[in-house]
Amino acid sequence: MSTTETRAVRIHAAGGPEQLVIDTLTVGEPGPGQVRIRHHAIGLNYIDVYQRSGLYPFQMPLALGMEGAGVIEAVGEGVTHLKAGDRAAYAANPPGSYCDVRVMPAMNVCRLPDAIDFETGAAMMLKGLTAQYLLKRCRPVEGLEPGDFVLFHAAAGGVGLIACQWARALGLQLIGTAGSDDKCKLALEHGASHAINYRTEDFAARVKEITGGQGVKVVYDSVGKDTFEKSLDCLRPFGLMASFGNASGPVAPFAPGILGPKGSLYMTRQTLFSHITSRERTQAMADDLFAVVEAGQVKIRIDQRFALTDVRKAHESLEARATTGCTVLLP
Repeated sequence: MSTTETRAVRIHAAGGPEQLVIDTLTVGEPGPGQVRIRHHAIGLNYIDVYQRSGLYPFQMPLALGMEGAGVIEAVGEGVTHLKAGDRAAYAANPPGSYCDVRVMPAMNVCRLPDAIDFETGAAMMLKGLTAQYLLKRCRPVEGLEPGDFVLFHAAAGGVGLIACQWARALGLQLIGTAGSDDKCKLALEHGASHAINYRTEDFAARVKEITGGQGVKVVYDSVGKDTFEKSLDCLRPFGLMASFGNASGPVAPFAPGILGPKGSLYMTRQTLFSHITSRERTQAMADDLFAVVEAGQVKIRIDQRFALTDVRKAHESLEARATTGCTVLLP
């Protein structure tokens, strides 16, 4: 059996960016249902921070990274949708994409269309598939129609800028929030109908103003603790609060009884990995994403590039909210 060496970013204890170390590991041949992929680019996501900090606990040592793009070097028994030499991209469990080459389950790995380069592929899979399930599968009970208002927090981030463009393509009026005037401008340039600087404005009051007192049908919230309570006040009756992250910290426990007086609201906590539980579902969602990117309706904006060896600096920038759009690590 042939083996190859790889650099892999791992943590041996939960904590800050200083815990990130580059280890040398040995990679073998893919087993049944697996592929070996050599990365050309790797995506950076906030979930990586949650895993590194211990908010999402894992056994140690932990190899980080949920997203990447590169070339398939070998496929294991039973893998029929990929072959050696294929360009491919993925968002997938288990973590471990911060490396040169890895063996991993093939289920969530998709062939990358020729029109999409590796950096774009690595930057778009986790964030793009997240935007896809939020806008297409995580809908309020009364549905979403062109012209409807939705509120999207962190609208200038990686998921946010994709969602702004995709919402515009679907005819939705997306109200985005961000933490600076520059980030608000970015959200508007990418298709948001309105943008609110939550550091200088009361976003709940502005949402009521924008919607003529009606509120929005759905709030998409990856910020968590800092935005949760006011987000509920932005919803119209029977509206949906869709929490999908906790950049400011996890939401505190709350009594479901508060949802009644606010308009019989719905609440959900979403994660991409509930949606990509089969080869068919993953491919259908990826095909939808590839189609809007190839059509130019959604452009993937990569604003930061770091060498794999500068991974600590990349995490520091992400946590300082100093990034916009997507960030990639380059092996």
